Amino acid sequence: MNGESTGAGDPFAYAYRPSLLGAAWEFRLAGDGIDWAAGRKGGHISFRAVRRLRMSYRPVSMQSLRFMTELWADGAPKLEILSSLWKSLVEQERLDGRYTAFVAELHRRIALAAAPARFERGSNPLLYWPGLIAYIGVSLGLALLVVRALQANAKGGAVFIGGFLALFLWQGGNFFRRNRPVRYHQLDIPTQLLPRDGGS
Repeated sequence: MNGESTGAGDPFAYAYRPSLLGAAWEFRLAGDGIDWAAGRKGGHISFRAVRRLRMSYRPVSMQSLRFMTELWADGAPKLEILSSLWKSLVEQERLDGRYTAFVAELHRRIALAAAPARFERGSNPLLYWPGLIAYIGVSLGLALLVVRALQANAKGGAVFIGGFLALFLWQGGNFFRRNRPVRYHQLDIPTQLLPRDGGS
């Protein structure tokens, strides 16, 4: 494996850098499993040992269209595969095509191995549902502030709060829509949790 160039044009290999100063994570799909390396750490996980796989939408301030696939297997650390890498202090590069091809091939290999794995999409339910309730509560509170501002004839304040509410609804709604926790069939990969070249 050779760092960030690994995986260019190869659906069986993928690499990304999770932080600017940290080591690159590198993955390669071998005949019976996945080889992984992160700095001096590394190993091999048999597809048959995979017990759980979860796909989710994980935006950050520098990259609003970032996705993650997490993999749990017997006798191995959790693997995190992200759809972007850090290029500089203020820039992340999207790896849309390579990420999509690798994740699709990973699903196919696990299915062929008949691994007793559970496939999940979205956030952890223990975090998702309380977060959704808080999101709805904040949205209703902001809407009430807009109404109160209009009643007080404070049109400037109403416009400002209304603009913030619209942005909050758009970003939060996108996050909760993509990350609703459900299970899926291993060959029915949720497309809303895969990036598309040049788009969402």
